[in-house]
Amino acid sequence: MLRILYLVHNLADPAVHRRVAMLEAGGAAVTLAGFRRGEAPAHSDGSTVIELGRTEDGQFTQRLASVATAAMALAGRLRHVSRPDVIIGRNLEMLALANRARAIFGGGIPLVYECLDIHRLLLDRGPVGKAMRGIERWFGRDAALLITSSPAFVRDYFAGFGQSEAPVMLLPNKVLELGAPQAPVRETVPPAVGEPWRIGWFGALRCRKSLDLLAAFTRQAAGRFEVVLRGRPAYREFDDFDGFVAAEPHIRFGGAYRNPDDLAAIYGDVHFSWAMDFFEEGLNSAWLLPNRLYEGCRYGVVPIAMRGTETARFLSERRLGVLLEDASVGALESALSGIDAESYAALRQRVAAHDGTEWVAGIGDCRALVERLASLAGSRAEGEVLLEVAA
Repeated sequence: MLRILYLVHNLADPAVHRRVAMLEAGGAAVTLAGFRRGEAPAHSDGSTVIELGRTEDGQFTQRLASVATAAMALAGRLRHVSRPDVIIGRNLEMLALANRARAIFGGGIPLVYECLDIHRLLLDRGPVGKAMRGIERWFGRDAALLITSSPAFVRDYFAGFGQSEAPVMLLPNKVLELGAPQAPVRETVPPAVGEPWRIGWFGALRCRKSLDLLAAFTRQAAGRFEVVLRGRPAYREFDDFDGFVAAEPHIRFGGAYRNPDDLAAIYGDVHFSWAMDFFEEGLNSAWLLPNRLYEGCRYGVVPIAMRGTETARFLSERRLGVLLEDASVGALESALSGIDAESYAALRQRVAAHDGTEWVAGIGDCRALVERLASLAGSRAEGEVLLEVAA
């Protein structure tokens, strides 16, 4: 069985849980090591977990100090861990620790750099950004594989800035569905007379510009549209998230949700999904293909994106969704003001009729991932059934 040491920046991140589930479903044994983020509970799905310390969201300097402290104590933390076949570092600071772990085990272990977001400091054009990119190139110099989720990250950053020459594996942020049959896509009917069209903005709620835009649009639409928010707000990014939402007549916040358990219910309650943000406008936000894109389309909801982004390019190639010309109330009005039952049914049918494997990762994807990692180590997990998956 392939042994993987997986180093992560946030043990409570649902995306980390999903990646561990993919690796284990593919036939690997995972040792998970990383940081607790704030007061959030650590990973708890039964895999071996090593807590390296505590960090705070948005506190980059504090995170670096925590990584430095963890690096000095890492040998002791890993003393009971068997030598892994592959070490994965998720994000730049964990790639640094992955290099340290590799040295502790005596070298020769393939390193994998998993990068699903490009931090804005890496894109700074001044001396700070230059130094950060140099650090990334240094720690990634021996990477045997780069895992990322969007071709724009490769095209516009890793190749564009000359950050990595490692082979690339694109691993989109698909909905992970293992074992149980897929939940059926519930038909979302147009609203009754006098009821609003609903736009769902789910997941990481961190974009003040999106919130302001949606508030202005729904106020101007005078009740014809409603915005439903679900997820975990990044309160540091808002002056008063709860107060702002409470004061808006056409926006409601339904709190956190369980992923994937609640996805069918929350997407089944809306007509459109807000598949973008402007948190790092023109940079990471323009390049990513977010979880909510795949989640919404999986459940037949019509995505909304803005032209000039990788999400819009993805949707345009597939002739799906609603694409805004710019981030303005006028653009939203132009795109949505004429919506009716007939035009909405056509938009939704195109999403529902699209190949579902583009939205969902299954056991075959898990086995293909572990097979690729096993090939780096020159071995394969014992008893693993390898599926031939089309590229």
